[in-house]
Amino acid sequence: MSGPGKVPEELRYLATHEWFRVEGDELVVGLTDHAQSELTDVVFVDLPAPGKAVAPTAAALSVESVKTVSDVFPPVAGTVTQVNAELRAHPEYVNQDPYGKGWVFRMRPAAPVPSGVGLSAAEYRQRAASASSA
Repeated sequence: MSGPGKVPEELRYLATHEWFRVEGDELVVGLTDHAQSELTDVVFVDLPAPGKAVAPTAAALSVESVKTVSDVFPPVAGTVTQVNAELRAHPEYVNQDPYGKGWVFRMRPAAPVPSGVGLSAAEYRQRAASASSA
């Protein structure tokens, strides 16, 4: 297993290896560098339909790689507002640029996002590193 890979300081992270950032009244969600490296080559992203209600207790979508299928979870409850339609033709963006062109979906939270949701970059690095050495 590999370490956490790139972990941008300005993002928040989930223990399930998703990242998110606040943009206005929406969140942008994607997979971490660690997640994409563990998945290896992503070949399909099962994007949710805009308008889909999502919650952190259920997968919003799945990502298929040559190695496995992995679920992607939202950080909070809300509604999908937009998906990265480029991933339909270019699922490899998740591997090539997980924090840029490889973002997966945007969502509008059902309630204001508490500041304590998710892990800081330092907390995520520590958790990913300990999971990799286990």
